[in-house]
Amino acid sequence: MLNSNLFWYNLPQTRAVLQLISTLLTKNYRMTEKKYYPIFLNLKGTKCVIVGGGRVAERKCSAIMRTGAMITVISPKITGRITQYKEKGLIRHLRRNYRSGDIKSAFIVIAATGSLETNKRIAEDAISLNKLLNVVDTPSLCNFIVPSVFNRGMLTIAISTGGASPALAKVIRKELQRLYGPEYSGYLKLLKIARSKVMKGINSRKEREKVLKGIVSAIRKGNVIKLK
Repeated sequence: MLNSNLFWYNLPQTRAVLQLISTLLTKNYRMTEKKYYPIFLNLKGTKCVIVGGGRVAERKCSAIMRTGAMITVISPKITGRITQYKEKGLIRHLRRNYRSGDIKSAFIVIAATGSLETNKRIAEDAISLNKLLNVVDTPSLCNFIVPSVFNRGMLTIAISTGGASPALAKVIRKELQRLYGPEYSGYLKLLKIARSKVMKGINSRKEREKVLKGIVSAIRKGNVIKLK
């Protein structure tokens, strides 16, 4: 039987990449790292412009739509799902190529055209207008990047490698998805109710922290009966 790991290692492309990494490490190569500030944005009611109509733009559209943002998609062609969003009145669609001025009133801009030249032009316009900008697969053009994310109800876990390795971020996300399963959606509902009651009923901050930690521990162990 063919050893898949050995097969992967013996691929010329793989060996070339590993050789390059080895050379860089030997020379004590240092990459310039960007330092990002992690943040969760409230986009409800804000204007978002997504330039592009393919699968990547579709994923961005689906994710941002859940926040309550007002989305405009600019692209001559759009996927079937984006078309459905348009027909339901969930987004606005401009069936044409990007034009300077399209993002003037936008709060956040997503460039997902598949054309580096067009994405660079969008980036130049967005940066000059001080817009929040994400250019898909090109961290060097962005002033914010999108982490690998999953949700369990009110629980949101985001993983980022600073653009260095989206593949690693995806692997870590899958590991955490197994660790924090669907049951956490229910846990958060209980914790929200419990926290509200504790904040109203206990004046001492130290005592509140002690009680809330105990509640978290009880819920994670499935001992919900102890909360009554």
